[in-house]
Amino acid sequence: MESIWQKEVQLPSFPKLNGDTSTDVLIIGGGVAGILTACFLKQNGVDCILVEKHRICSGTTGHTTAKITYQHGLIFHKLIKSGGVETARKYFEANRFAFAKYTELCEKVDCDYEIKDNYVYSVSNRKKLENELTTLEKIGYEAEYEENLLLPFPTVGAVKFANQAQFHPLKFLSVIAKDLPIYENTFVKEMRGNTAITDCGKITAKTVIVATHFPFINKHGSFFLKLYQHRSYVLALENAQDVGGMYVDESKTGLSFRNYGKYLLLGSGGHRTGKKGGNWTELRYFAEQYYPTAREHCYWAAQDCMSLDEMPYIGRYSSNTTRLYTTTGFNKWGMTGAMLSAILLSDMVIGKQNEYTDIFSPSRCILKPQLFVNCLESAVNLLSFTGRRCPHLGCALHWNAAEHSWDCACHGSRFAENGRVLDNPANDDIR
Repeated sequence: MESIWQKEVQLPSFPKLNGDTSTDVLIIGGGVAGILTACFLKQNGVDCILVEKHRICSGTTGHTTAKITYQHGLIFHKLIKSGGVETARKYFEANRFAFAKYTELCEKVDCDYEIKDNYVYSVSNRKKLENELTTLEKIGYEAEYEENLLLPFPTVGAVKFANQAQFHPLKFLSVIAKDLPIYENTFVKEMRGNTAITDCGKITAKTVIVATHFPFINKHGSFFLKLYQHRSYVLALENAQDVGGMYVDESKTGLSFRNYGKYLLLGSGGHRTGKKGGNWTELRYFAEQYYPTAREHCYWAAQDCMSLDEMPYIGRYSSNTTRLYTTTGFNKWGMTGAMLSAILLSDMVIGKQNEYTDIFSPSRCILKPQLFVNCLESAVNLLSFTGRRCPHLGCALHWNAAEHSWDCACHGSRFAENGRVLDNPANDDIR
């Protein structure tokens, strides 16, 4: 189940760690966030090592739809209600800064970087779109209301952010990563203080950055309460429509669209990991109805970490950890989230002040409605009587018939039919 990006690019390979070593900064996780952090640290002359359990970009990074935008759904109206105008303004400015950094880097890399307008549309709720436009005016950004959309079904319009971007993520990262100090196939089984215990040696570090999608160290940070995971599905269709931009429905159950070359990337069918959803069946039904002459080139799925307040957690792993950092909870907006993480984390390591650090702190208030949903889900699954349990925290596993996997609805760990772990936070296979 390779993505269109994985079909096209042969990433550089890196050696497996052999024996013990030491470094100033250890980065655990070889996705876009870890790779960019290593890149910026190296540019600042910091001694660092990045380790990846499998191959770099083999997880969520290799399965993204690769939209680079600081329009993250209708988030700004929500942020003003939950955190105030200043929080919403800082979130906007931080992500716009991350977007600008991509523009700077992509000028030097052949990665199919294209400027495209981004649209958040609604099928039936014009009021939501109008509220978002009003909110954006309060934080100093004039978005546009667009009624004439190149979509094959009627809508009430969209909030448009002009001049956003899309690219080929693996073409980009294959260049960024090639000269970095990376060890692949090096699995960190546990942390003992600031020493990483791998299956092929120990790594002693002054500072550790956990960039493993879902933080795997349970004794700090309470991320098992702060996060849940969500599956989403994509079809790459040939001989379908050129939609002329990037689109996402304001509804969580809606469709997303973008083109890549001659392909239309159609996304939807999502659900909380461990629950039932439409998956590719829903997408194929839509394609049959609206693009009957299209041919399916490939299909894939992605998994995203969702935070309590729709903002990422970037910074100290907890208030009690001074040299242990993490980044997670990109809420489906992993491109700008990863770039922002790399900027903030590298600044923290070198002692540079950054005005956006506070709003992304993992230690910020967790008293949000989603916390109680997460707690209820965990309680139900912990008390369920099933034969298979997740080795992470013991929750019941549920069979995912579409992907032939055992999935955990508590925290999103996934396992192959033979018990091999596919997605963290679980580190161990099931037997």
